[in-house]
Amino acid sequence: MIAGVCGGLAEYFDIDPTIVRLLWVLFIFMGVGAGIPAYIIAWIIIPEAPGS
Repeated sequence: MIAGVCGGLAEYFDIDPTIVRLLWVLFIFMGVGAGIPAYIIAWIIIPEAPGS
């Protein structure tokens, strides 16, 4: 919801965005905060959707 990373990944893999967001939150807590830098990197490298 911040940068659309989870929504974009969900659209790409054709799954519900809520599932991706929940998995990302689990990754943040289980990965000892590694999910936050991963989100920022994904925000930078994933291109915007056409027409955005």
